[in-house]
Amino acid sequence: MANIFPRWTNLLPLKIAVCIGTTVAGIALAFSYYATPKTLRVGYQPSQPIPFSHKIHVDQLGLDCRYCHSFVDVAGHSNVPTGNTCWNCHQHVQRDSPKLEPLHRSMNDQHPHYDGKPIEWVRIHKSPDYVYFNHSAHVNRGISCQSCHGDVNQMEVVYQAESHSMGWCLDCHRAPEKHLRPLEEVFNFDYGDKDVARYVAEGSAVKTTEDLGKKLKEQFKVSPKTSCATCHH
Repeated sequence: MANIFPRWTNLLPLKIAVCIGTTVAGIALAFSYYATPKTLRVGYQPSQPIPFSHKIHVDQLGLDCRYCHSFVDVAGHSNVPTGNTCWNCHQHVQRDSPKLEPLHRSMNDQHPHYDGKPIEWVRIHKSPDYVYFNHSAHVNRGISCQSCHGDVNQMEVVYQAESHSMGWCLDCHRAPEKHLRPLEEVFNFDYGDKDVARYVAEGSAVKTTEDLGKKLKEQFKVSPKTSCATCHH
């Protein structure tokens, strides 16, 4: 009796299995990359009601982060500035700039469109509700703004520079010496290897910020936890 199916069909099931396997693997790889915080969050740069330039205020004018984010070293969260904080300066400086129209509506009771409503800043960095993160605990141990938020002092428009994923946090907890600084350098955006000499004895083997970080880690017994209960209470 003649064969009903041609000989090439003998390999058809194997070919189908290979195609299905390749497709499934491709979908899994794509999902594992494109569905992660690295791609979903990093680079997020929303427009704000007032085009506030950190580069001008921090880099050029030298404002300390704590002038606007006044809770960052004393509370679990970092606050955005109220209109009053901005108005302290801008009732005198650049008062007539059209960019400050929302500030005038919020703070200047002589403005024709004054409504007294708070400025609605768009939040950029936000941890999931099930994650516990304490800003003051990190800042007061020598972790700089730069470690989590990037070179904010150079940003005309603030964006999310790091993923803030669980793996990203654990990398720091496992090797905090890469980020630890002397407390007086936490808000210094120009801190680097050139500054290390001020904190070590002459002839010391400590030459880089990471070397100093290791010294600080040992001196202050910094040992971040890596258990689930650390962030998931």
